[in-house]
Amino acid sequence: MPSEGRCWETLQALRSSNKGRLCYHRDWLLRGEDVLEECMTLPKLSSYSGWVVDHVLPHTQENPPPSETSPSPRYTSALDQASCVLKSPVRHSACSPASSATPNGTKDKQESPHTESVVLQSSRGIKVEGCIRMYELVHRMKGTEGLRQWQEEQERKVRALSEMASEQLKRFDERKELKQHKEFQDLREVMEKSSREALGHQEKLKAEHRHRAKILNLKLREAEQQRLKQAEQERLRREEGQGRLRSLYALQEEVLQLSQQLDASEQHRDLLQIDLAAARTRGNQLCSLISGIIRATSESGYPTAENQAEAERALQEMRDLLTNLGQEITRACEDKKRQDEEEAQVKLQESQMQQGPEAHKESPAPSQGPGGKQNEDLQVKVQDSTMQWYQQLQDGATQCVLAFEGLTNSKDNQAKKIKMDLQKAATIPVSQISTIAGSKLKEIFDKIHSLLSGKTVQSGGRAVSVTLTPQGLDFVQYKLAEKFVKQGEEEVASHHEAAFPIAVVASGIWDLHPRVGELILAHLHKKCPYSVPFYPAFKEGMALEDYQRMLGYQVKDSKVEQQDNFLKRMSGMIRLYAAIIQLRWPYGNRQEVHPHGLNHGWRWLAQILNMEPLSDVTATLLFDFLEVCGHALMKQYQVQFWKMIILIKEDYFPRIEAITSAGQMGSFIRLKQFLEKCLQRKEIPVPKGFLTSSFWRS
Repeated sequence: MPSEGRCWETLQALRSSNKGRLCYHRDWLLRGEDVLEECMTLPKLSSYSGWVVDHVLPHTQENPPPSETSPSPRYTSALDQASCVLKSPVRHSACSPASSATPNGTKDKQESPHTESVVLQSSRGIKVEGCIRMYELVHRMKGTEGLRQWQEEQERKVRALSEMASEQLKRFDERKELKQHKEFQDLREVMEKSSREALGHQEKLKAEHRHRAKILNLKLREAEQQRLKQAEQERLRREEGQGRLRSLYALQEEVLQLSQQLDASEQHRDLLQIDLAAARTRGNQLCSLISGIIRATSESGYPTAENQAEAERALQEMRDLLTNLGQEITRACEDKKRQDEEEAQVKLQESQMQQGPEAHKESPAPSQGPGGKQNEDLQVKVQDSTMQWYQQLQDGATQCVLAFEGLTNSKDNQAKKIKMDLQKAATIPVSQISTIAGSKLKEIFDKIHSLLSGKTVQSGGRAVSVTLTPQGLDFVQYKLAEKFVKQGEEEVASHHEAAFPIAVVASGIWDLHPRVGELILAHLHKKCPYSVPFYPAFKEGMALEDYQRMLGYQVKDSKVEQQDNFLKRMSGMIRLYAAIIQLRWPYGNRQEVHPHGLNHGWRWLAQILNMEPLSDVTATLLFDFLEVCGHALMKQYQVQFWKMIILIKEDYFPRIEAITSAGQMGSFIRLKQFLEKCLQRKEIPVPKGFLTSSFWRS
C-alpha cells in the first residue's frame, strides 16, 4: 500500500514536471523513430494515463496483497488493465477524458481528482499503451464486422423490399389494367346504350319533324293563298281606287269646263232676270268641293265610293245649274229677239214719219284685265306661249344632265373625287349666304364667279377647277342652280329675310352666266309649277304619286307630305323668285337690262289672275309675292298696279272665297287684310329684310 501511494505521488510529480507536460505521440513507432530514443529523452505520458490511474489502480487497491493473490503486483495490474480493456470495448471514448487531447496533439491540462503522485515505470506505460492499442484494434474489428453484418442485413432487407415492391407494383399494374378494362367495358356499354337511346330519340324527332313540317307546309300554303288573296284584293282595290280617282279627275275637268261655260254666260247678264252672281258662286263652290275631295283622297289614299258619288252629285248639280241657266238664256234670247223685232218695226215706222235719221250711240266695250283678257273669261290651262317657254327650260335642264352623265356614272375613283370636290365648291358658298355684311357676300359671289369662269378656287383645303374634267362646267352650273332653288325651298321658307341676300347673288350670277339663270328657272318650275304659273293636269294612266309630285308635293314611301309643309315650301320658292326679279348685283353693269326683271313678275301676276284660283294655294302665293315684290311693282307700274290690286279685291277675292273651305280661310284672310291695308294707305310697304345701301357699306 505504501508503494501504491508513492506511485501516485510519483505520477503526480511526473505530471507536474516539465517532461510530464510534454506531448506524447502514440504513433511514434509508425513514424520510424528509434525505440532507444525513448530512453534518451524525457519520459512522456499517454493521454490515457489519467484514465488508467482513475480506473485501473483503484481496482488493485481493492484486491488482496500481492503475496496472497498474485505472484507480483505488476502482473496483477496488467491483467486488470487487460480485463478492463476487454470488458469495456465500447467505452473507449467514454473512458478517455473529454479533454484528453486537443486537435494539435497537446496534453490535457485537466487535473485528476486524485492528489497522490504515482510513479509509473516506462515498461508499464508501454503495456498500458499496448492494451489500449489492442482494445482499439479489437473495437475496430468488431465495429467493422458489425458494420459488415449490418450492411449485409440492410442489403437483404433492401432486396426483399425491392422484390416485394416489384411484386406489389405488378399487382397494382394488374389491378389498374383490370380496372381500366372494366371501366372501358362499362363506358362502351354506356356509349352503346346512349347511342341506342340517341338513335331512338332521333327517329322520334324525325317523326315529329315530318309531322311538324307537314303542318307547316299546310300553314304556309294557307298563308300563301291568303297573301295572294290579299294581294289580289289590294290590286283590285288599287285599280278600283285609281279608276275612281281618274273618274274624279274627269269629273273635275268637266266641272271646270261647265264653270267656264257658266262664266261665259256673263255676257247675257242684261238679258237674264235671274242673279248670275249666285249661279257663279254656286258653280265655284261645286268646283272647290270636287277639288277638296281629290285633295283629301290624295292624302288618305284612294277615293271611296262615297267620294265618287258625292262628286257625281256635284257634277249633276253643275249640269242642272248650267242647263237651267241655258234655258233661261234661250228664253231670254227669244224674248230679246222678239222685242228687237218689235222695236225695229216701231223704229221703221217712226223713221218713215221723221225727216232725218237719228244719231246712233255706241255701246262701251267690256273692261279688259291686265293680261289683255276679259276678267270674266278665266282659264284653267296656261297660255301656249308660256307652256312653250316652260318646256324649253325643262329640255335645257335635261340636256345639261345628259352632258355630265359620264361624270356622275363614272366608277373611277379619281372621277368620283373630282365630282365631289366640284359639288362642294359649288354648293358650300351658297349655303354660307345669309344676312351678313356686304363685304362677306361679295367674297362669296367672287368665289362662285371664279369657279364658273374656269379659275382655280380653294374648297376644303383643296384646289378645285371646272377644267379638271370636260363635263365640269355643266355639272357645276346644274348643281349651283339646284342649290339656289333648294335654299329657297328650305332657308327662305323658314327665314323670309334670307330671300334677299340669296336673290342678289343669284341675280348677279344670272347676269354674268345666263345658263345658270335658265337652270334656276327650270329647277324652280319643276319644284313649284305655280311659279310658271302652271296647273298640271291628270293624264290617263298616270300614277297618283307621279301626279302629286307634278303638283309639287313630296312623296316618300307612298306618303304625301302635310299641306302646311307643302305651302311653306311653295312660299319660300315664290319669295325667292319675287326677290330675284327686282334685285340687281350692285357691283355689276347697271346699264344692262335685268336678265329676268319686273316685267316677268307683272306677267306672272296677270296670268295667275286670268286662271281659276286654287283653294289655299293661290291666296298663299299671292300674299307672298305681293309682300316681297309689291313695292317694286308699285314703283314700276304705278296706276296700272293699283288697278290690278282693285281687280283682285273686287273680282278675284269672291272667287277665292267661294272655293275656300272654313278650315282654309287663314291664307285668304291674311291676303285680304294685307291688300285692304295697302289700299287704305295707298302704298305697298318695303319688305322686311330688303338690302339697303348701308348693308353694302358694312
